[in-house]
Amino acid sequence: MTDTLLRPRRSVLYMPGANERALEKAKGIDADALILDLEDAVAPDAKVEARERVCAAVRSGEYGHRELAIRVNGIGTQWHDDDLAAAAQAGPDAVLVPKVNSAEEVHALVAALERHGPPAHTQLWAMIETPIAILHAEQIATAHERLTVFVMGTNDLVNDSHALHVPGRAPLVPSLTWALLAVRAAGKVVLDGVFNDVKNAEGFEAEARQGREMGFDGKTLVHPSQVEPANAAFGPSEQDVEDARGLIAAFEEAQAEGKGVATFKGKMVESLHVRDAQRILAFHEALQQR
Repeated sequence: MTDTLLRPRRSVLYMPGANERALEKAKGIDADALILDLEDAVAPDAKVEARERVCAAVRSGEYGHRELAIRVNGIGTQWHDDDLAAAAQAGPDAVLVPKVNSAEEVHALVAALERHGPPAHTQLWAMIETPIAILHAEQIATAHERLTVFVMGTNDLVNDSHALHVPGRAPLVPSLTWALLAVRAAGKVVLDGVFNDVKNAEGFEAEARQGREMGFDGKTLVHPSQVEPANAAFGPSEQDVEDARGLIAAFEEAQAEGKGVATFKGKMVESLHVRDAQRILAFHEALQQR
């Protein structure tokens, strides 16, 4: 697995770029990644100041193991070009662009980003949050190697689909699945969307569990209280790690004995199960090395 795929992104917390106290507080929050936001969380008259504050935060080097992404304002807005230039020069781990709708936009974004000389480690992340982006998900996912992570913008997707926010997200499941399949086919990373009701802990845990069951790598968050349950939902438990080791050992023992079939805890083990167990152990090791 590549470092990009292995890097933990169980909890990816949006932080308002205009709020100096929030940016300071984020240094002590145990999120795997932070999205320092210049878009939705920032009023128009605060955009320029927020841009300067966020870029200074990235340059500070004070966020420890946390992956840092800057979410710029969208393509075609009056702030987009300056946001992209400043973000590239600040050198975060990633620049997140909202409402990416086509492969052509990806190519244009990469070209624009690279004109400003970002360091090699600065990736492009894209938000998938419109019906047309869902329909073009495969083309977007395979457009460029610098595009590595996809973020589901579920609020906008619900709105544009004229759907409703309901427990279980039935209206969104086809779109989430379609996007996830496209990203997996491209061998990249995909993050589930946000859960809006910050006081509904039970609802958040259910939705995080659903996202993990669907195959998402982690979840984007709107409040620090959601970090711990997201880490639990998307990270391997101690039992998961123990079972992964046991399954690999059972498979290797069966092979050494020339047996055609291996079993673990009463279930047949195939090479695909071994690959999944190896992925769990690699992710666990990545967590230990933070």
